[in-house]
Amino acid sequence: MTQPVKQTDFPGLKLISRGKVRDIYDLGETLLMVTSDRISAFDVIMNEPIPDKGAVLTQISKFWFAQMEDIIPNHIISTDVADYPAECQPYADVLAGRSMWVKKAQPLAAECIVRGYVSGSGWKDYKATGSICGIKLPEGLKESDRLAEPIFTPSTKAELGTHDENISFDEMATICGKELAEQAREATIKIYCRARDIAAQKGIIIADTKFEFGVFEGKLIIIDECLTPDSSRFWPADQYQPGGPQPSFDKQFLRDYLETLDWGKTAPAPPLPEEIVRKTGEKYKEALFRLAGISL
Repeated sequence: MTQPVKQTDFPGLKLISRGKVRDIYDLGETLLMVTSDRISAFDVIMNEPIPDKGAVLTQISKFWFAQMEDIIPNHIISTDVADYPAECQPYADVLAGRSMWVKKAQPLAAECIVRGYVSGSGWKDYKATGSICGIKLPEGLKESDRLAEPIFTPSTKAELGTHDENISFDEMATICGKELAEQAREATIKIYCRARDIAAQKGIIIADTKFEFGVFEGKLIIIDECLTPDSSRFWPADQYQPGGPQPSFDKQFLRDYLETLDWGKTAPAPPLPEEIVRKTGEKYKEALFRLAGISL
């Protein structure tokens, strides 16, 4: 286990964004994306980092991007620090394993969410309305039931500290343009279906996930992360039992713990016990090992 990286500060490099997890530096024509060990829940960043989490997320994204290249290009130029521009080399020790040198794309102003199962906010929506994001579903579904076909449920991209809002496909088309919205929807469903089938062979159910897309040289590409425990719900297939919440390899474990606290889900975050930090890290690492055969 390496020393946790809660945030990066690289003198000489231009920091342009510090999100919930990633620090992004502008290298001129390209970007340096560094995945920290920060973890957020309910859109609040916790005080305690999860050791090696950034490396896990980077390696899982790298694995999935490679699986999807024939469906859609991605933003990676290299994940080998030796390839990075000279100004990055003084920080090679921190960057190794947790960073990507990427193309500078224009991000779409919507997140692309696909749901294959009724869970999370989708379950709450279904209980209240019989639909998820306005998409009518069959009556009588139980929590965590598999849907006959995956559904596309985009959302707005909220500023840090605020919540994303679900929107209809028509609203996304208005925001992003109809052609780009249709391309993103098609790519989202195709990627999810392939990932679902690959993960199933490794004993993992991918219940839902979200993607970010951008436009690079006039074409749609996938950016940011891909099918990580931060952006997806991963369930162990051998414990799957519809009718309630499922055990998971993602930060649902942390959310479940936080739900037991008298906390208003706004900053400041409550302190996390050492056991919760450790177990959360173990779940992330197990996801990486099951999917890609990589141990950290």
